[in-house]
Amino acid sequence: VQLQASGGGLVQAGGSLRLSCAASARTFSSYAMTWFRQAPGKEREFVAAIRWSGGSTLYADSVKGRFTISRDNAKNTVHLQMNSLKAEDAAVYYCAAARELTGTTVEYWGQGTLVTVSS
Repeated sequence: VQLQASGGGLVQAGGSLRLSCAASARTFSSYAMTWFRQAPGKEREFVAAIRWSGGSTLYADSVKGRFTISRDNAKNTVHLQMNSLKAEDAAVYYCAAARELTGTTVEYWGQGTLVTVSS
């Protein structure tokens, strides 16, 4: 059972990126698929989450209105569309499967994907 994150890269401030997290199995159907990020020298922080079932979402205040999380049930993939990127969004982004929408209890982690924002 794996989570495979992809889509990171270098983007100018104000630009957009779309991250993807592919789950290897439907085992994650009862979980909240969650994105976290960690910038150098900072703690890992919650970004956004979505439930496979029902599609409820939750966002960190810092990304509300700019980031959109979505799911593709047929492909077992979760996407994070990031628009209007800022320098402070630069970080390694991790996808995870958590018990709660808040991401409090993570059961599985994927590898990170690096997002670099140039000013």
